[in-house]
Amino acid sequence: MERKSQSILANFGIPISPGSRPSLPRRDTSGSIVGRSSTRYSVTALYSIAAEHDVEVEDDLAKAQRRLRELKSRISAQSKKNFVLERDVRYLDSRIALLIANRMALDEKQEMESHFEESDQQVFAFPDNRKMNQYGNLFFLLQTEPRHIANLCRFVSLTEIDTLLQTVMFTLYGNQYESREEHLLLTMFQSVLSTQFETTSDFNSLLRANTPVSRMMNTYTRRGPGQAYLKAVLSDKINTLIEHKDLDLEINPLKVYEQMIKKYEEENGSLPPELPSSVTPDVAAANADVKAIIEPRINMLMDIANSFLTIIIKSIEQVPYGIRWICKQIKSLTKRKYSDATELMICTLIGGFFFLRFVNPAIVTPHSYMLVDGMPREHPRRTLTIVAKMLQNLANKPTYLKEEFMVLLNPFIESNKKRINKFLMDLCEVGDFYERLEMDQYVALSKKDLVLHITLNEIYNTHALLSQHLDKLAPSDKNHLRIILEEIGPSPAQVPRIENKTVELPLFSRWETPIQDIASALMSDNSVTQNDILYMETKSIFVQLIRSLPRMAEKRSINLAKIAETAATAKDAALVRKGIKVKEMIRELQEANVIDRSDGYKLMTEEVALEIVHLGNLREKVNEEIRSLDLVFKTICDHNNYLRSQLDSYKAYLLNVRQQTSKDAIGGPGASVVKLGGKEKTQKIKVLGPYKFTHAHFERDGVIVDTNVPDNRRHNIFFNITSPVPGTFIIALHYKGREAPILEMDLKLDDLLEKQQDNIVSLDLEYVQLNVSRLLQLLNKTFSKRKV
Repeated sequence: MERKSQSILANFGIPISPGSRPSLPRRDTSGSIVGRSSTRYSVTALYSIAAEHDVEVEDDLAKAQRRLRELKSRISAQSKKNFVLERDVRYLDSRIALLIANRMALDEKQEMESHFEESDQQVFAFPDNRKMNQYGNLFFLLQTEPRHIANLCRFVSLTEIDTLLQTVMFTLYGNQYESREEHLLLTMFQSVLSTQFETTSDFNSLLRANTPVSRMMNTYTRRGPGQAYLKAVLSDKINTLIEHKDLDLEINPLKVYEQMIKKYEEENGSLPPELPSSVTPDVAAANADVKAIIEPRINMLMDIANSFLTIIIKSIEQVPYGIRWICKQIKSLTKRKYSDATELMICTLIGGFFFLRFVNPAIVTPHSYMLVDGMPREHPRRTLTIVAKMLQNLANKPTYLKEEFMVLLNPFIESNKKRINKFLMDLCEVGDFYERLEMDQYVALSKKDLVLHITLNEIYNTHALLSQHLDKLAPSDKNHLRIILEEIGPSPAQVPRIENKTVELPLFSRWETPIQDIASALMSDNSVTQNDILYMETKSIFVQLIRSLPRMAEKRSINLAKIAETAATAKDAALVRKGIKVKEMIRELQEANVIDRSDGYKLMTEEVALEIVHLGNLREKVNEEIRSLDLVFKTICDHNNYLRSQLDSYKAYLLNVRQQTSKDAIGGPGASVVKLGGKEKTQKIKVLGPYKFTHAHFERDGVIVDTNVPDNRRHNIFFNITSPVPGTFIIALHYKGREAPILEMDLKLDDLLEKQQDNIVSLDLEYVQLNVSRLLQLLNKTFSKRKV
């Protein structure tokens, strides 16, 4: 690369020698500058960032960068849609299970349609400007101070974590390829992991239990960069394996024995006495024929696992930076928390994340990660599961309590242990990003259009969780988080899905002054002078001019004075402004003795030429990244189609269950439209009720568990229960002599079933507390047998 750079510089007429070569900043793998020789380089990255977003430059690089940014934005948006779809599939799956288990499985079609009706993704104005500003302040604080989200993750329950993760991973830090958001997200991970290490007393349970932290790590690996890595590294290997549909590599002796006697019985009609139909695992393992079947399979499995391991180890440079950085934090925290931890213990924890949370799920279910077309057949699927277990046992300390037969694969463990440990330790060899993040924060504070696209329910849910745990998150009255939340007030209720619009939330900080001029902000540090800023800005403008004047870039030498004059006399007004400006800047720099006209502005000329070389290489990298991300985007879109088809199948199945169990509720006045096989069919649904129950009746049957109604008024209280559509019930509390009810509550069957499943005993009706299980029994008895 250096020889190529020198060759291009020579074409510009610039002599390169060890003594004259400019001292450029050296960067680590994360892009941070290491060992700066000049304070000027502290702002070089800032002007490079600005140049990348320069809308006035229209060369091939600018167009490629624009296309890359658009592609990354689409990937981020599509990833969020997939996450939401996966949650919907799980929701339907749980609802089907509840409805099948309940004999009162009536048709809640209208309620379910409203739940799954697509939200209008058109951005619309937030209804209250004051609230918009308050929420903009809140989410800027959450985004730029990740410790608040990290602390919140410690307190939320497993039932709440998915909704929070959706907001954090795909909205708050949703731009998966934007360095500032990615670095802030990783900073949050560092805090979460640090807390996990501090609060976990048992080393062996670290990062293994199903906790909000482990769920966070799983979700992080499913983002675009992780998906791209899995597809690039594993897809071909898995597809090659599943082509052998009939290759059976089962090594569980009991299963092998069962297959063997089944085949013998099919061929001979009966079994000999020495082959009983049912045996223990030990007897099966001791059978000579079973041993003969398993032995060659062991060798094949070790060969296959070795091929997977080799390709994974060779791919270390392709592993996304964020995943490697998390491995680095696990290593660092283990050393700090457990001073006597061996390298083997450290590798066990890193392997628990890299393989258990990242690689192995994709090997076991490649269709879910869109690495293969369709679900693999039974035998390849079993082979992939065994291979994943082999890799997991290799990365972790193997245990064979549940599957003793896996001990047969110990030679694979013994021969590869040093190899895998070296790989896991090498994963941690990445640089930090804190200096780059500091620069990113300068840029963020200077932006006037920093916005977050977020749904109303994401705002309200985050608000509710923060308020719920505010005393732990912000115990001090002076804490910024507490001040903001107390000003906003109580969190609004979640809105129906159809009303869950996306808003454009402008982000700002009321405690940090927005930076109007990055240069002024940097100059507040005495190590960066006005001349440093002026030098970098001048160089940046010359680079833009050369990119905007292709004929200048084609010349064999760079003449800064001529470039400035050409731009100043061009027909393009933007070029003229820049040309005049840069001529004045050169004059100021010369008067300050920063550059010298007599040597043709040698130092700046060399640095401009090097920047052009860098941009040339950058264009190749950008185009290569576009090609790679095009495949990622296609994969994510394919996965979206897969999820949608799965969702449609679940809906159709759910509709079929309801139709079979709610025939008695169909007929009479009212109608609903049901889509069957692509055709619309109108079915009339009768409103059932109202059915009247007295306060005494509810008390006698145990439906009322507590009441605030005075004794002398209870005989005047009664309840009317109506079912306007199957699965929906309206309970109205009435007082004799009054036409209108005192209060009404709209209940969904799903909600009641879920409360019962979660052991929630009572339902608050303001004046009375109702027993959930007894209420369900009452509704079953009242409505399931009503004939039309």
